[in-house]
Amino acid sequence: MDTNGVLDLLWILIAGILVFFMQAGFTLVETGFTRGKNAGNIIMKNIMDFCIGSLGFWAIGYTIMYGDTIGSFVGSPSLFFSDSENMHNLFFQTVFAATAATIVSGAIAERTKFTTYLIFSMIMTVFIYPISGHWVWQGEGWLTNLGFIDFAGSTVVHSVGGWASLVAAYLVGPRIGKYTNGKSNAIQGHNLLIGALGVFILWFGWFGFNGGSQLAISGDNANAVAGIIITTNLAAAAAAISAMFVSWGLYKKPDISMTLNGALAGLVAITAGCAAVSPMGAAIIGVLAGALVVFSIEFIDKKLKVDDPVGAVSVHGVCGAFGTLLVGVFAVDGGLFYGGGFHLLGVQATGVIAIGTWAMTTAFVVLFTLKKVIGLRVSKEEEIDGLDIHEHKANVYND
Repeated sequence: MDTNGVLDLLWILIAGILVFFMQAGFTLVETGFTRGKNAGNIIMKNIMDFCIGSLGFWAIGYTIMYGDTIGSFVGSPSLFFSDSENMHNLFFQTVFAATAATIVSGAIAERTKFTTYLIFSMIMTVFIYPISGHWVWQGEGWLTNLGFIDFAGSTVVHSVGGWASLVAAYLVGPRIGKYTNGKSNAIQGHNLLIGALGVFILWFGWFGFNGGSQLAISGDNANAVAGIIITTNLAAAAAAISAMFVSWGLYKKPDISMTLNGALAGLVAITAGCAAVSPMGAAIIGVLAGALVVFSIEFIDKKLKVDDPVGAVSVHGVCGAFGTLLVGVFAVDGGLFYGGGFHLLGVQATGVIAIGTWAMTTAFVVLFTLKKVIGLRVSKEEEIDGLDIHEHKANVYND
């Protein structure tokens, strides 16, 4: 292998390690935004997401996603991937698959059976995520053939997780006390400090998530990676500021959790177009996503009455779809604002709708079946006491 090849492989592995660390970020965000009596359950869900995902994706998920195409719809599956020259790709794609699964955890936190969640996490990693991922990233998928652009996964990873979260939160139902007489009651998270630390860790890991998706760093790829890291950072920064000001206007004070979710919304939204838009385009996408996430969280909570403790549906589902659509507007090559007309925007919309429909339909079938067979929800007593005591016979905070 020549030096450039070694550099490229090393960059993919380092970026994958950064994305792996995002699991810690998700754990902290979800724990901080929910109540202390469920912290241990959230720890267990997030570590098991990665462990189940690692084994399942290696066993069959990777080849369903990246195997030789069958009708541009699904990869040709084979068991226990063992191509020694592609282990770096297996690792990088494994940490992405785990991200898609772990998004759902936050939306159904504090009231869902641990066993049910583990089964759903496995199905997400080996079936739901790889098939729609094949359409975009394998190289011969039907959305690739249309010209769909999702560089690092606003839709392929985040929207799949986000739309599955919407279905899951709807089917599980709201937490006890969340809605009384049609009115939404705030259930405060127990520790915004660890929630904020989680956001910083996710932001840090996202440089690997987007930058690593170049899949090379030698030669001219180095400039491309640097540009991707700049667009990623600008979108996150602009979105956090935007969300802060929008929340300030709505609530008369700058809201901490909305600002934190604003940063995540900007990161999710730029992920599709981080290599296709200019720094100015990235900043604008961030401003729009930061505002959108605040209104989306309010709408889903107060109008749809879907209880999403961490805002996962809005951050990952809504802003993932929104950011993917905006590639059709801001892409330097082919975007609406750059003289490309509406063609790319139409292709982006097709991909967003197709993958959203796939994720919601498959999630509904799986979760509805699980609801009938083993149940989705813990008992009222377990929910009130906290999942840590009943599901794990443990307390995270032994004070």
